[in-house]
Amino acid sequence: MKGIILAGGEGTRLRPLTTVTSKQLLAVYNKPMIMYPLETLLKAGIKDILIIVAPDHPGDFLHLLGSGREFGAKFTYEIQDKPEGLAQAFIIAADFIDDDNVTMILGDNIFEDDFSDVIKSFKSGGHVFAKEVPDPERFGVVKFDEQMKATKIEEKPKVYLSNYAVTGLYIYDKRVVEIAKNLKPSARGELEITGIHNWYLEHGELSVDVVKGEWIDAGTFDSLLKASLLAARRSGTNLALN
Repeated sequence: MKGIILAGGEGTRLRPLTTVTSKQLLAVYNKPMIMYPLETLLKAGIKDILIIVAPDHPGDFLHLLGSGREFGAKFTYEIQDKPEGLAQAFIIAADFIDDDNVTMILGDNIFEDDFSDVIKSFKSGGHVFAKEVPDPERFGVVKFDEQMKATKIEEKPKVYLSNYAVTGLYIYDKRVVEIAKNLKPSARGELEITGIHNWYLEHGELSVDVVKGEWIDAGTFDSLLKASLLAARRSGTNLALN
């Protein structure tokens, strides 16, 4: 199993903070944001990790994380010249993935759950994670049947589908590269990762688990603050989340 942290993008929702640095380097309580998704991968035993960054601050990521030796891992870096959808990451990472399975986590996603057992036991197909949220229209949304089996996934649906958003942690086998390469840009001009989810879903090879603990997409001012409060709580600091 190899790992990818997608830390590209322009961070427009967090300007002016991101005028001078990358979103994923902003502080979340006592650590840079990217350290949290990195810890999720390392905890699952993933030691070969590709970090995809925007062209503006690659040296800052290298200065922070280095070669990975300090973490008992090996880090490789790639530049995402222009953010054209989450699925683009698998095309950028084609040579890195090679014949292996891969877990990708978004550099601004912070989870309370431990996914180590799922990642270590993964064999083939696809595995993603959903969380019930108050604003599902911001995300890819998954519809479940009465047995909580995923039946449909749609990107930012205009018509109500469910309250379950697909979170930024994805596990796929090596076929994900060719699937991504064959995607057509959406109306937004992006290669939507929902297209990958649906390919595996249509082939009966996608598992969707529900996240039990907190999940924060720390890409807005409010969610960035909430992420810091969560991190403080996890460290033992007595700060309320509400």
